[in-house]
Amino acid sequence: MSEEKLDQPDVKVPETKSKGKKEKKKRKNRLTKWFREMKSELKKVVWPTPKQILNNTVIVLVIVVISSAVIWVVDQAGVNIFGLLIKLGGA
Repeated sequence: MSEEKLDQPDVKVPETKSKGKKEKKKRKNRLTKWFREMKSELKKVVWPTPKQILNNTVIVLVIVVISSAVIWVVDQAGVNIFGLLIKLGGA
């Protein structure tokens, strides 16, 4: 029995102060690296000019107005057709 090794469940060793400091330093380094990478990526972005922004905004507004008009026309046609069907069914 003395030669047999008994398997013991994993025993957690309490964290020491130095391990906690290392963990905090790792997190700080990761966060710093993330901000550094984000800054470099933002420098690569090609931002639109004010003229392009105005042009795109106008295009979006025109498409919204046209879409709204089409939906309104289809809705009114449906209301009129439904009204006619009710009148025919009730008479």
